[in-house]
Amino acid sequence: MRSTNPLIVICIVKENICRASEMYAKTATKINTFGRNLFEQLSEFEKFHYDRLSALEQSLRDEAKFISSGGKEFVLPPILGKSITEAPDRKSRVQIISEAMQLEKQAERAFAKVAVQIPDPQGQELFARLSKEERKHYDILMEAFWSVNQTGDWEWSPLRFGKVSLGNEYDHTF
Repeated sequence: MRSTNPLIVICIVKENICRASEMYAKTATKINTFGRNLFEQLSEFEKFHYDRLSALEQSLRDEAKFISSGGKEFVLPPILGKSITEAPDRKSRVQIISEAMQLEKQAERAFAKVAVQIPDPQGQELFARLSKEERKHYDILMEAFWSVNQTGDWEWSPLRFGKVSLGNEYDHTF
């Protein structure tokens, strides 16, 4: 992103969020219940980000000021040892997760970059929080990637992973 104009940046980011949300929603239709729940939540999270950025965009247009925004909880169901997809081969499962990981990594980097370019402290905080949320999504998907790649199943182990920390108010312990 070359522009530092917050309104231009927000428009670009919102377009990317729409694409990610659509991809997650489409992916959710191709996988079993556990994976479906994860990808549906990722899609909803992206919609939540879109709504937060739309509110910020409106505030910048109307009042020329940044606004604070709260977070959203990401809850994973405590299901263990379930195959993430019904696809017959491990490669397609890994590819699904890999593509989602790439989206989350791109979003994390984009939000972090915007956070340091925005002069307003509330704007910096908002984009830094968005970046951290995307990082947590990436971490969750990395766990899925590792498990599916190694075992063919998504074996969500409380002993290995135990707690999904998505920021202070987002913690989920199994």
